[in-house]
Amino acid sequence: MSDYLVIVESPAKAKTIERYLGKKYKVKASMGHVRDLPKSQMGIDTEHNYDPKYITIRGKGPVLKDLKTAAKKAKKIYLAADPDREGEAIAWHLAHSLDVDIASDCRVVFNEITKDAIKESFKHPRAINMDLVDAQQARRILDRLVGYNISPLLWKKVKKGLSAGRVQSIAVRLIIDREKEITDFEPEEYWTVQATFQKDNDQFEGSLIEYKGKKANLSNEEEVKAILQTIEGNEFKISKVTKKERKRNPAPSFTTSSLQQEAARKLNFRAKKTMMIAQQLYEGIDLGKEGTVGLITYMRTDSTRISETAQEEAKEYILNAYGNDYLAQEKKKEKKQANSQDAHEAIRPTSAMRKPADVKEFLSRDQFRLYKLVWERFLASQMSSAVMDTMAVDLKNSDVTFRANGSKVKFPGFMKLYVEGSDDQVEEKEKQLPNLEEGETAYSKDIEPKQHYTQPPPRYTEARLVKTLEELGIGRPSTYAPTLDTIQKRGYVALENKRFVPTELGGIVLELILEFFPEILDVEFTAKMETDLDKVEEGSVQWVKVIDEFYRDFEKRLEKAEKEMREVEIKDEPAGEDCEACGSPMVFKMGRYGKFMACSNFPECRNTKPIVKEIGVKCPTCEEGNIVERKSKKKRTFYGCDRFPSCEFISWDKPIARKCPKCESLLVEKKQKKGTQVVCTSCDYKEETQQ
Repeated sequence: MSDYLVIVESPAKAKTIERYLGKKYKVKASMGHVRDLPKSQMGIDTEHNYDPKYITIRGKGPVLKDLKTAAKKAKKIYLAADPDREGEAIAWHLAHSLDVDIASDCRVVFNEITKDAIKESFKHPRAINMDLVDAQQARRILDRLVGYNISPLLWKKVKKGLSAGRVQSIAVRLIIDREKEITDFEPEEYWTVQATFQKDNDQFEGSLIEYKGKKANLSNEEEVKAILQTIEGNEFKISKVTKKERKRNPAPSFTTSSLQQEAARKLNFRAKKTMMIAQQLYEGIDLGKEGTVGLITYMRTDSTRISETAQEEAKEYILNAYGNDYLAQEKKKEKKQANSQDAHEAIRPTSAMRKPADVKEFLSRDQFRLYKLVWERFLASQMSSAVMDTMAVDLKNSDVTFRANGSKVKFPGFMKLYVEGSDDQVEEKEKQLPNLEEGETAYSKDIEPKQHYTQPPPRYTEARLVKTLEELGIGRPSTYAPTLDTIQKRGYVALENKRFVPTELGGIVLELILEFFPEILDVEFTAKMETDLDKVEEGSVQWVKVIDEFYRDFEKRLEKAEKEMREVEIKDEPAGEDCEACGSPMVFKMGRYGKFMACSNFPECRNTKPIVKEIGVKCPTCEEGNIVERKSKKKRTFYGCDRFPSCEFISWDKPIARKCPKCESLLVEKKQKKGTQVVCTSCDYKEETQQ
C-alpha cells in the first residue's frame, strides 16, 4: 500500500514522476479529462445559470474505476494535471469523482518534469483554483452554446458535417478577406534604378533615391528616362557619408505561438506536429543511464518570462562556451503582452547544460530538430546584442542622387548561435562598402533601370495566420493548432503550396454566419470575450455574467436565423470526364487532403480519382505513359507515370523534357536553398542553379 496517490494526465509522465518521488508514492494517469459535457446533447441548462451537465466520458469508466480503487488505499491524493486552465479543470473533475476536498492542499503543479522541479512542487501543494476552473468552464460552455446551436442550422441549410466556432470562424474570415484583397488588387507600375560604381579598384552598387532634392518616386519609363538624361557623364561626387553603429537584440524565448511560427519557418512543421513533438519533449525522453527526463518546460504558454535559476544556468553556460563578451550585461526584463496570462514561464530547455548534441542519439530526427530550436533560442535570448557597423553613402551628379548602403557584423553577439527566422524570407546579409570619404569621386560603370509592379498581400501560411490571431487577441496558446486542423477538415479552406486558400463552402458558411451572427465574426467582440475569460481567471468577473451577456443577444439571433436563413445547394463542379466504372460524369469534391475527383452517381458508384497534372514529359521507364504531378496524403508533391500501377516510376524531383547531354538519362529539377538546379538521375551532370 502506497501512502500517497498522485494523478497526472499521461502515462509517459507517470513513470518518470514515480521514480523521482520514491516508494511511498503511486503515480497513475487519468489520460486527460474523465468527465465532460455529453456529445449527444447540449448539456447546458440555459434556464438555470447555464448549469453544465457533466458525464463520465465514454471509454473512461475503467480508468476511473482503477483510480477510485487506488484512491481508497491512499492516505492522501495529489492531483498533478498540467499547469493551465485545462489542467485545473481536469483536477477539479477528478476531485469530484474521487471525493477529494477541493479546498484541501491536493493540487500540485510543475512547469518542467525534472527531479528538482517535481520534488520542489510537492513541498508547496495548494487548493484547487476555482477561478481557473471557472475560466475553463466558461470557455467550454461558450463554445458549446455557439457550436451546438449554429452547427445544426448549417447541417439543415447547407450540408451535414459542418461546424461553427468562435476562433475557427474568425480564422476562416481572415483567410477569405485576404483572398478578396488579392482578387481586388490592382498592380501599380513602379521603377527602380540600380547603378554599379567604381572607385579605384573597388566596385559597389547604389540605388537612385533623389531628384532635385526630393524623393524619387518613379512610376513610369518616361520619368526614368527624363531623370537619367540629366546625368552629365559618369563622374559622381560623394556628397555625404554616414557611419553608424547599430545594435540588434535577440528574440525572447519561445511562447506557444512563436514556437509554432518558427518551427514552420525553419523546420517546415505544421502547428499540430510542433505541438505533438513538444509534448513528447516535455513529458520526457529516455536518456539511457540518466533515465527518462523532460527536456523542455511546459509548451502551452503566452509568457516570455524566465526563472532566476534558468537565467543563472544559462549565464554559466555562455561564460564557459563563449566568454564574458557574449553574455548580456543586464538581466533580461521581458515585456508582458497586454493579452498575456503570464501563468508560467516561456518554453525553454529544462537544463541549458544539456546540449542538443548530447541527447541526439536518444531522439528522433524531428525531436532533435525541435529541441535544438528551443535550446538555441533560449541561450540566444540570454546573450549580448549583435553590433552592426552600417554605412550610407550618397553619390551626386547634377540633380540626381544615388545611395549605396553597406553593413558588416562588428560583433556577432547572440547571432553566433541563433538568428530568428522571417515570414518574408528576407535575410540580413553583409554588404561591405570600400573606404569612401565625402568629396571623393566615384564613376558609374553601369546604370540599369528596372520595371516592377506592386504585389498583392501574400496568402496566409500557418505561421502568419497564428501570428495574426495572436496579435488580434483571438484564441489562446492551446487553441491555434486544433483550430487550423478543424477549418481544413471541415473543407472551409485548403492548403496550396503551404498557403491557405478558401473554398466555395467556406465562403458560403462565412456569408451565412456574417448575416445572422455578426458578433461571432467580429474581431473586436471575440478579442473582448477572450479578455473577459481572462478576468474570470483573475477572479474579477463571474463566469455566469460573461456567458449571460453573450447568450441573451445570441438567443434572439438564433430564433431569427431558424426562420429566415435560406437553404443553400452546393453544386459539384464538373470535372470534364466520365467515370470509368459506370460512365456517369465525374465531379470535383473537397476532402481532407484537398480536391479530388468522384463519381456523381455516389453512393451507387464510389469511384474516386486524384487530380493529376501532366508536365509534358514521357515516362522514362515504360516510354508509353506520361509523367503527372500528384500529391501524397501529407500534401507533398511527387511525380509518377499515369499508367500506375502498370508502371511504378516515381520521383520526388520534377522531371524535365530533355535528356542529359552526357548520358541521355532523365534530367530533374532539384530544389536548393537558393533556387532550382537541373541534375542528371544517372551521372554527375549538373547545371547552374537558377534563382
